[in-house]
Amino acid sequence: MAGGITDTGELYSPYVGLVYMFNLIVGTGALTMPKAFATAGWLVSLVLLMFLGFMSYMTTTFVVEAMAAANAQLRWKRMEKRKEDDEDEDSSSGVSDSDVLLQDGYERAETRPILSVQRRGSANIFEITERVEMGQMASMFFNKVGVNLFYFCIIIYLYGDLAIYAAAVPVSLMQVTCSVTGNHSCSVGDSTKYNDTDKCWGPIRRIDAYRLYLAAFTLLLGPFTFFNVQKTKYLQIMTSLMRWIAFILMIILALIRISRGQAEGQPSMAELSGIRNLFGVCVYSFMCQHSLPSLITPISKKKHVNKLVLLDYVLILAFYSLLSFTAIYCFRNDTLMDMYTLNFTNCDIVSVAFIRYFLGLFPVFTISTNFPIIAVTLRNNWKTLFHREGGTYPWLVDRIVFPAITLVPPVLVAFCTHDLESLVGITGAYAGNGIQYLIPAFLAYCSRKDTQLVFGSGTVNKHLSPFRHSFWIVHGAAIPGGDGHDGWVCRPRRNGKWKG
Repeated sequence: MAGGITDTGELYSPYVGLVYMFNLIVGTGALTMPKAFATAGWLVSLVLLMFLGFMSYMTTTFVVEAMAAANAQLRWKRMEKRKEDDEDEDSSSGVSDSDVLLQDGYERAETRPILSVQRRGSANIFEITERVEMGQMASMFFNKVGVNLFYFCIIIYLYGDLAIYAAAVPVSLMQVTCSVTGNHSCSVGDSTKYNDTDKCWGPIRRIDAYRLYLAAFTLLLGPFTFFNVQKTKYLQIMTSLMRWIAFILMIILALIRISRGQAEGQPSMAELSGIRNLFGVCVYSFMCQHSLPSLITPISKKKHVNKLVLLDYVLILAFYSLLSFTAIYCFRNDTLMDMYTLNFTNCDIVSVAFIRYFLGLFPVFTISTNFPIIAVTLRNNWKTLFHREGGTYPWLVDRIVFPAITLVPPVLVAFCTHDLESLVGITGAYAGNGIQYLIPAFLAYCSRKDTQLVFGSGTVNKHLSPFRHSFWIVHGAAIPGGDGHDGWVCRPRRNGKWKG
């Protein structure tokens, strides 16, 4: 889920951007949603899904607004730098009394909002043309507390992401290979319940097979953490195509089974005990805020970007609902797997062997390609967090320590548990909350304060969120109001300049 989708220089149409966002959001979290729906009840699940989808859309518009404010700040700084360079050139040619008076007047003008910037092109000052990542926005608008809050949230979230990926691949391999070689071939998705201590191959237990696959996964993909990797355009196309085929196949197969009267599911309306996990799964399944700069910046025409994002969320909400409802009515609650694709590896459900293996191994192909990118992203965030201007890391720290602290913790978590529903729920409910709700709300709040101080209270950000009232900011995250609290997270300014 983390990482850039495209290079900064590649431009594409708004509708291509819509497809990229759909592909980014609909990922591993969607595969755990049917089980979460079943444990929480269909009515509670639908209401919570719609509410959290709306909240995610709202905070997405906050991030877009902050991106526009950050672009305006960068333009303003470059304009001020050019102005200072021009003045230095003028002073080198000789200084007159009138020059001194003009310079004195300019210094006094700096203590007021830069209205000249507005007159020289306020319509374009907030245009999103430069890719500004969330970490850079945090450093622009947040004080030290806010920056540390951002890095804490993103690092914990990426650790959770890696743990989910590290567990999902061995689980899928264990379920498929143990059922094929054991006494119950084709029975992964039937009513048979397996324990971790059940036999897989001869004396090898299922939990042993899982850990062997985890070790192989770590040895094969772990070394990429120590190097730089990039997601290529062709890899993006391949994984997106596989994702679409897999999800459409599961929906069609479930609908066929329901239409034939073979549906076994009898979902309840509400089960309060399942709400916590469902909350985390829904937050995780709508996560895209951390990758928005990579998605939004290359869009060629951004005039109606918020409407396109809204359309994307409506489509994703409909897709999640269709996937989950067909699942909970097709399968009994106790037979739904943590990884929904594994329900279709049963011969009674799918008679075609190729489809069974394709769906059973689908997470292996797609997740394995994402794991190195997320690992490198986490490693780079660790480096940025501890980096000091002008300083460099020793070779041992740079090439060994940072990759090691990136790779070892999620692998240990995956070694201890392969309960994917809980891993997704915990990651979404805690770290995901910060990335999806708190950080975007703080960015919108602080960037609005900053824009008013620098450009004047009459300046309007052309990408201002539709949820511009302070009520929505407070609703998105409990941010105290009033100027007395501005310094809690926002970076303080004095007379339009950074303090300190």
